Amino acid sequence: MKLVSYLTEGHDQLAFLVDNLLYDCDLLHPELPNSMNMFLHYWDDMFPIAKQVDAAIKSGRINSEKGIAIQDLELLAPVPFPSSCRKEFGFANHHAIQGPGTIKCMPDYLAQLDFVPEAAIVICKHGRNIAAAEADEYIGGLLIMNHLMARNFETNNLQLYFGLAKGKDFAIAIGPCLVTLDELEPFEVPAKQGHTGKSWNLEIKCAVNGEQVSGGNLSDMDWTFAELIERSAYGVNLQPGDIISSGAVCAGFNNINNVKAANNDHQAERWLQAGDTIEMEIEGLGVLLNSIEKEDSEFSIIAKES
Repeated sequence: MKLVSYLTEGHDQLAFLVDNLLYDCDLLHPELPNSMNMFLHYWDDMFPIAKQVDAAIKSGRINSEKGIAIQDLELLAPVPFPSSCRKEFGFANHHAIQGPGTIKCMPDYLAQLDFVPEAAIVICKHGRNIAAAEADEYIGGLLIMNHLMARNFETNNLQLYFGLAKGKDFAIAIGPCLVTLDELEPFEVPAKQGHTGKSWNLEIKCAVNGEQVSGGNLSDMDWTFAELIERSAYGVNLQPGDIISSGAVCAGFNNINNVKAANNDHQAERWLQAGDTIEMEIEGLGVLLNSIEKEDSEFSIIAKES
């Protein structure tokens, strides 16, 4: 099933997504919660009920008149308030998580603003010291992640080792929906030799202003999400609502610029600009659409410390 969080009357509302219509979970069954946070914390009880309701929607037993057109609503991150966000065994700023829509960036970030196409999983139950062979049971679902990075901060020698950290903690977009593993069974393929866990044959496309600039396939991941969970949970408690990303699954502008330079291509480097739209599509997971907006501020740490 596909689960979406949207904004209504000042709070997040959990809904099923079927044929571009949203159906509020709590209105379709009295035991289902109205928030993703509650759904994840009571996953073992909620998932079987939700699966039955989702099947009823898809079969037509629940009338489509109960649905609301997705384009008429303001989508949030599918997990609006994640308990943590892990990226390549490190931590990202989970307070920077947002859903589809506008991403505001300080002017400093726009010098070399890059996108990083990723997939991510959401943990659906508590665990610690989880073996990879059992780790897929802790995955609530998959979603698309666009981790924005200011590459100029990576090489700028700011005080307090601030540059590398501040270049990647300001915006992480996820969405548009959380897709549960039962929905992805037709796409399952064996993990690479020597690896453990589920893998999925899901095509990835990334476009900027309507122009496809990179692509790949989720099955190209060497380490499976199960193995990422094993390493993340080693001596550490994982909680429902934790997000773990795949790392880059295809090229952003930094990679593209580096390849051009290696091939003696002297075209100007390309970076995201204010007004640009980024469209990330992963087969089976939907399309995550974001646009870049320059934040109205004259403050600059780079200018202050240069």
